[in-house]
Parts: sequence; structure tokens; C-alpha cells
Amino acid sequence: MERLSAILVIDDKPEVHQAVALALEPWVDRVESAASPEAVPALMAAARYDCALLDMNFVAGERSGREGIAALDMIKTADPTLAVVLMTAYGAVSLAVESLKRGGHDFLLKPWRNEALVAAIREAAGRTRAARAGTSLDALERSAIAGALDRHDGNIAQAAAALGLSRPALYRRIEKHGL
Repeated sequence: MERLSAILVIDDKPEVHQAVALALEPWVDRVESAASPEAVPALMAAARYDCALLDMNFVAGERSGREGIAALDMIKTADPTLAVVLMTAYGAVSLAVESLKRGGHDFLLKPWRNEALVAAIREAAGRTRAARAGTSLDALERSAIAGALDRHDGNIAQAAAALGLSRPALYRRIEKHGL
């Protein structure tokens, strides 16, 4: 497995942070922790993560997962490309389905097997990497097309030739990018 730069663990129990850090030590350079969802925006503004591991409940006795779903929404708003693995000791199929519909990548039950944790983090980091590469390529393509159209005063034939595309291919990409 390729070594990861950083993951973010959001859980109210310090022993969970420690267990994750120990399990991932051979594969991750840095495991950062947040004890509550409220700390997440500042952490995400300060650093870029390969993926996040998010608990679903933060209040003693709470088992609904509402806090985790709200935190997932907040994370996806801050960084739509960041894959999030959700975890809980109180797993219900409906909670797993809801979290996946809202953009979660995977769902783990506590206590987990370290092999399952490593596999989930590896898959999530791969999804984050792919999403970020796709976003970057789309942005580069859009910029190149806009620049060619600008340099050739909107002349499709000349812009297509400059980009090495056929006119129909350029028209499709113009439509794709809303230019």
C-alpha cells in the first residue's frame, strides 16, 4: 500500500484515536484527531487529508447517528472530494444506508478488525485521490478550452485545431463545461 500523508479521525473517545493511530502507523504519516464535529472546520481549513474516519454518535447514550450524519454533511460541504469512512458501535442497516446516500464511502462497526480498518482507509484514500484528480483534470480542460476560444475570438474551427480536437469533440466539451 502506498503510504498516505494524513487522515482525520473524528471520535469523542481518546482510546479510539489511539487504536486507529496504532493500526495505521505503518501506512499513514500523520493521524490527526478531533474529539467533536465542531473542531472539524478548523482542521480541514488548516490541512488536507487523504480521508476521514467519522464516528456517528458523540453524546453518551445517543445511538441515532444524527450527529454523524450532520458532521458528514459538513465535511462534504467543506471538501466534496474527501472520502469519509463512518463508524459506530450501534450499527443499523438504515443508518449505514443513510450515511452512504449522503456521501459516506464506507461503514465500519466498532470494534473493527485492523485488516478491515486498513482496507477501508486504503479504499477511501483511493477514492479521494481519484476525485481530486478528476476535478483537477476537468478544471484544466475547461481552462484550456476557454483560453483557446478567447485567443481565436470564439471561432470553433480555429480553437478546435489549436486544441487538437475535432469540431464535434470541442462542441461536446463546451457543452460539458458550460462554456
